[in-house]
Amino acid sequence: MDTSNVTGEGAPAAERSIVLVGLMGAGKSSVGKRLAARLGLPFVDADQEIEKAAGMTIEDIFDRFGEPHFRDGERRVIRRLLEGPRHVLATGGGAFMDPETRELIRARGRSIWLKAELDTLVRRCAKRQNRPLLKEGDPRVVLERLMEVRHPVYAQANFTVDSGEGPHELVVDEILRLLRAEATP
Repeated sequence: MDTSNVTGEGAPAAERSIVLVGLMGAGKSSVGKRLAARLGLPFVDADQEIEKAAGMTIEDIFDRFGEPHFRDGERRVIRRLLEGPRHVLATGGGAFMDPETRELIRARGRSIWLKAELDTLVRRCAKRQNRPLLKEGDPRVVLERLMEVRHPVYAQANFTVDSGEGPHELVVDEILRLLRAEATP
């Protein structure tokens, strides 16, 4: 896909990373891997990079040091990643909530909010037991609360794509359609 005609603030869009944002369970990693393959770009999962940098799991970071410490490390890792070569980046659900991280993504990336309904998120999150924020109570209640707080911020992303019940390939197709439309004068 040729995006060389895309303009915007910061680096030209053709040089920007594509950054997937959204709640846990929205499909950022699954969609991100497929999108990166279609674009011929590397895929990077910010959570995996944070775990490598810290030498421990995200769950352990939360348990030992708390969420503020985790968010500081997350901000540093995302900055490092976005200052590097172009790639597709899946962020953790809270990353886009940080104003400094959002500004960096605006300057160095094209943000795409993968938006899913509550029932979809609950079902997907039930498959994994390593979600620190879901240890705070009923996952449905926690996710509903996070949706109320985070959706207005996620809405600041460059694009919003429904990542609901359909195949991830359809989500990727929609992202590519949006990026192509943006690149067309």
